[in-house]
Parts: sequence; C-alpha cells; structure tokens
Amino acid sequence: MRKTSLVGLIPRFYDVTDGAVLVDGVDVRQYDQQALREKIAIALQKSELFGDTVEGNISWGKPGASLKKIKAASETAQAASFISSMPEQYDAIVAERGMSLSGGQKQRLSIARAVLKNAEILIFDDATSALDLKTEADLYAALQRENPGSTKIIIAQRIAPVRRADRIVVLENGKIQAVGTHKELLADCELYRAIYHSQIGEEDGDEWG
Repeated sequence: MRKTSLVGLIPRFYDVTDGAVLVDGVDVRQYDQQALREKIAIALQKSELFGDTVEGNISWGKPGASLKKIKAASETAQAASFISSMPEQYDAIVAERGMSLSGGQKQRLSIARAVLKNAEILIFDDATSALDLKTEADLYAALQRENPGSTKIIIAQRIAPVRRADRIVVLENGKIQAVGTHKELLADCELYRAIYHSQIGEEDGDEWG
C-alpha cells in the first residue's frame, strides 16, 4: 500500500478490506463522516490554492476565522514572513492554483490552512517537501509548541521531519518493513539506517527545536 493510501483510510476516503482503523478507540466506520472529518486537517504536497486573497485561501480551513487567528496560523506555518513582504499582505491576490507563488510558499499557505482548523489529527502528506531544512525545522518546532495536543501524522521522504516522532513506520514497496523510534530503527533497521546515512550530510541541527 502507498503511504498516501494508508493515511487516506483515516478520514475514510476509502475503507479497509480487513481489520479496522480506530480514532479515539472507535472504528472510523462508526463515525458520522462529517464528524470524523472535522477531527482531521490535511496538508498535501501539491497545494490546492484558489484565485482569492491570501486570507481567503487560509481561511478555507476554518470559514469565519478572525484575521488574528489566520495570522497566528501563518506564523506557525512559517508563512508570515513572505506574506508580510507582499504590498497587500493578507489582502494580496493569489493566482489560480498558486501560480504566483513558489513551491515552498504554496506549501506554507496550505499548512497554515490546516493549522488554522486546529484539528485533533493533523496529516502532512509530503507537505514540506519544497521547504529548506531550516524552515522545515522551524515549522515542526512551532507545531510542537503551538499545537502540542494534536496527533501529527507525517509522510516524508526525508528523515529530518520524522526523526523525533513517537513512532516511525518504514515502508518499502507498499509493505511495512519496520516500526520504532529513530534510535530503535537506527539500531535495528538496515533500510532506515541506509536512508539516514545517505541524508545525514544534508541535515542541519535539531529539527524539532
């Protein structure tokens, strides 16, 4: 199973054919679908942005949110700095599909939208792939600080954003190869260890602050 397919089972984009997916100890198939999805916020690698203002794009995660909360979500998502550099800031118009923004800027707006929802479960599906390592590290440190109670599920190709996770699942060719903490996997999983050593030269500092 692909990583994206695996996390898609949580909001019931499709259902398991065997076993069960539990949220708060309850099979997701027993939830009202809207109630279940209210518990979840998702940021994707390919950001879905609209021909609207910056504020409008972020507030799509929580319609009616105040500008104060939108700005706070932008700070957490490391988007506030580039937004403030725009002449019209939160009133600046974003081109359809975010064509007026860089890949990293688009991802940060998408992350701000997810953060604004303040959901119990936050899913990042390769959502930081276009960010440099320092920005990525600052983002996860801010999430740890500002959203400590949320469950964060992170899909990533790089080890940097997941190495301080409580549990890491290593997938290869659609199959789970190992599960453990960063230290456990370094000790016991050859595949994880190889990925780590291939990336270690690119990593910089303590990624989660």
